[in-house]
Amino acid sequence: MPTRILPAGADPDAVRSLTTLLSQLPDAEPQPPVTDSTQLVDTLARFAAESVDELPEVVVVHERIGPVPALELIREVALRFPAVGVILVTTDASPGLFAAAMDSGARGLVALPLSYEDLASRVQAVAQWSTGVRRHLGHGGEQAAGAGGTVVTVSGAKGGVGATLTAVQLALAAQASGRATALVDLDLQTGDIASYLDIQFRRSVADLAAITDISPRVLADAVFRHDTGLALLLAPGEGERGEEVTDRAVRQLISALRSRYEVVVIDCGAQLGGAGAAAVETADTALLVTTPDVIAVRAAKRTVRMWDRLQIRKAEETTVVVNRHTRSTEIQPALVQRITGTALARTAVPANFKELQGVVDAGRLHELDSRSTVKQALWALAGELGLAKAGEAASHRGTGRAAGSFRRRKE
Repeated sequence: MPTRILPAGADPDAVRSLTTLLSQLPDAEPQPPVTDSTQLVDTLARFAAESVDELPEVVVVHERIGPVPALELIREVALRFPAVGVILVTTDASPGLFAAAMDSGARGLVALPLSYEDLASRVQAVAQWSTGVRRHLGHGGEQAAGAGGTVVTVSGAKGGVGATLTAVQLALAAQASGRATALVDLDLQTGDIASYLDIQFRRSVADLAAITDISPRVLADAVFRHDTGLALLLAPGEGERGEEVTDRAVRQLISALRSRYEVVVIDCGAQLGGAGAAAVETADTALLVTTPDVIAVRAAKRTVRMWDRLQIRKAEETTVVVNRHTRSTEIQPALVQRITGTALARTAVPANFKELQGVVDAGRLHELDSRSTVKQALWALAGELGLAKAGEAASHRGTGRAAGSFRRRKE
């Protein structure tokens, strides 16, 4: 059986040379190369969604891939796709880098300039390892090699458009649907999830920033367990501590959350920093919330263009959610989609602040009445995104049952 090898690198000449050499290896089947970290992870996730058997046995990562650094990318691939063997191609073959690559989850390292013998021996060894892992996983391999939990980021086109409200209700809908759900506040300086849910907390996302290996126990110690069953990881109470949360820390945190929770909803706020950018880039679904007014829609367009320029997220891979929608407004969701060039959520959230004012002022957003049109729309959005089971939102309409009354889920 041929060995499927996926080359990954940003330098066209280097990747062309690597692919040419790989094609000369016995029983090798090089795949079309990928040019950046996002494309690599998306490609592997697409294969894994079909079956573990569809994944390439070997991924060869060139050191000059980006925007995520090679070692961080290898760590993510190793965590999310444990049946795939990764080889790092680098000019630095020092013992220090070799150790760092192994710690990140690489199965081998090949020095530049490439040698046919070195590359052949590494590919063969890694392919045998990958085949053995898959044989060991057996029928459970698909689950083990999958992408883990679903990660959704919620960003605001500008402040005050309802990103936090959207994030909280999406997480509540997922949890009520029977899925273990984490809600993360990455609006590091002005995060309000704790206020919306009226909780006092000691630990925050900043407490995990300096930890290089986030174990399940470390993660469990940092989260706050809400009465609804949600696992909350909150923004620091001291806004200046937000600077401690780097993009690298966020990638490690998301990998840890994926392995423990079925759904991870992240409130990224309206300001872009390294932490938020890493979350948006890593997410399975990136939502951008806007209101149907000129200022907010312009801000949404500006945000989408910035994400594209910084290679964080392409416009067509971003989903816009229109909040405070009314039929009488001149700016309708279809126009927002044309202006921003993004995908558009089918569900628009109606404008009805009177339904929200009482629970917002009391800090009890989880007790929003199920007859609320705003809640019904947001839970329908959760169903549209696959976070809640089909019909889950509809089953709670008109019952008057508060979200906070759902039985606490035991993990």
